[in-house]
Amino acid sequence: MKVITLPDALDLNSVRSIQVFDYCSSREISRQQIVLNQNTFSFLVEGTKEVVFDNSTLSIDNGSFLIMKSGHCLMTERLSEVKNYRSILLFFTNEMIQKFLLKTELGIIKPTPYKSVFSFVSDDFTHRFVNSLLDISKLSAQAQTRLLEVKFDEIMLYLVAVFGTDFLHSFIENNDDSTQRFRRTIESNQLVKLSLKELAFLCNMSVSTFKREFNNHYSDSPIRWFQNKRLERAHYLISIEKKTSTEIYLELGYENLSSFIQAYKAKYGVTPKRHHKN
Repeated sequence: MKVITLPDALDLNSVRSIQVFDYCSSREISRQQIVLNQNTFSFLVEGTKEVVFDNSTLSIDNGSFLIMKSGHCLMTERLSEVKNYRSILLFFTNEMIQKFLLKTELGIIKPTPYKSVFSFVSDDFTHRFVNSLLDISKLSAQAQTRLLEVKFDEIMLYLVAVFGTDFLHSFIENNDDSTQRFRRTIESNQLVKLSLKELAFLCNMSVSTFKREFNNHYSDSPIRWFQNKRLERAHYLISIEKKTSTEIYLELGYENLSSFIQAYKAKYGVTPKRHHKN
């Protein structure tokens, strides 16, 4: 599958610090590999969207919107009942964040757990905001840039007023530690059914480099390590939450029930049913 780089693939000017795009599609995509060269608001108008980042997986419908930090992600887009997908995208650079912080003098942003994507529920204010973005998108490039800079401050001030400043920390934190990013990607997605190719993409590595780095960090192969983590999760669900094999094997990434039971018995010496009864 071809990697898509945004905003470049939309024929936008990647030099501009802020720009808007009305993205419409009648084609669904599933875990498309996306490189975001700029941070991005995605205001969903029609359809549903799921994104998988290094440490976060979020799904939204047209009642919500996302703020995504620049980087690698896997993106799924599902059509609405009338077979449409539409999202108003607002791309912005890190410099826009820095200018906003200087102008507003918010003070020290307290450290919070790092996240690559945030979701918010849309309301009347954000609906009006999106409509104004569409009006601006019809103007000249110069007028767009000037007005969008003002609109960026507007939406950021609104989010801070309603939700606080916690989300800002991830956009100003230096996240260049490759070791930390690698381990965060692995451990945040240990129960997510991703292929080695998809995991390697999130880490910005080839599959061969990913396997080598994985063994250096965990002294095990990715396949064996992930299977053990999923079986440990299965053991908890069966023995503590009293779930049955039929209820959990799909969510743990197994294609069929028999392969799950076989793997479980190989690790624990008994079938899931025996553990469920104890």
